[in-house]
Amino acid sequence: MLRISSLLRGVSRPLRITEKHCIAFGATQKRLASIFVSFDSRVVRPAITADGAAFATTQSASVRHYAKAKDKKKDKKNAPAKVAINDEQLGSLIDLPGLRTQMEKSLSAMREDYIKNLSLRSTTGSIETLRISFEGKDYQLQELAQVVRKNPKTIVVNLVSFPQTIPAVLQAIQRSGMNLNPQQDGTTLFIPVPKVTREHREGLAKNAKVLFIKCRDRIKDAQNQSIKKLKKQSNASEDEAYQAQQQITQIADGFIKEAEKIMESKQAELLGD
Repeated sequence: MLRISSLLRGVSRPLRITEKHCIAFGATQKRLASIFVSFDSRVVRPAITADGAAFATTQSASVRHYAKAKDKKKDKKNAPAKVAINDEQLGSLIDLPGLRTQMEKSLSAMREDYIKNLSLRSTTGSIETLRISFEGKDYQLQELAQVVRKNPKTIVVNLVSFPQTIPAVLQAIQRSGMNLNPQQDGTTLFIPVPKVTREHREGLAKNAKVLFIKCRDRIKDAQNQSIKKLKKQSNASEDEAYQAQQQITQIADGFIKEAEKIMESKQAELLGD
């Protein structure tokens, strides 16, 4: 057996067995074909036929690969079982109706902004209902100013009653997504109505994405707040908490996907695609 090992040591290609080998080792070809020899981390399996066919070798890498496959199976067996959480169970851990309502409100607010602020033709009505944040409160512009359309190309906003709100009003108009550039003259704002050019359309399409991002961020905030509260729960196991967190994320992703579809539809409308 040692002599056979010596012969095979360092063999990197099929070895042909002849009658000389059989005489040297005092064995028939059939006998040699049944021998398995292990040496130098190499497994060699003779595969001999009567006409002196070659040895077939199998590298130890195959053995190692098989061992790894077995280890993976063991790891799967030892892995903790997943716990499925339905809406009823999730509702016992967090305020599920409140979470859905909060996310739906964010989606509805985006739809409303699209209707009011992303029109190819800026209207007096959309400017009148523009939300203005002032001293911690929200107002509609028509509550603070008189809004009139001077001519087809100009809208006038008179803030003589609340001049202190002018900076907040200017900021709200510029960030409205309507692609407007107001000009101030004392307590009066003159807003040129932009022409419906390709550039104007592209500007509105970009603003559609800005409003989508705001909506997405609100939904993400609601998701994170809910997960934060979940982590403080003491009546949930580690597996339940993990599955609940995954479901909260899935709910948020669903609302974000819907918001993204609305954005894409609006952009196609604005660009005339």
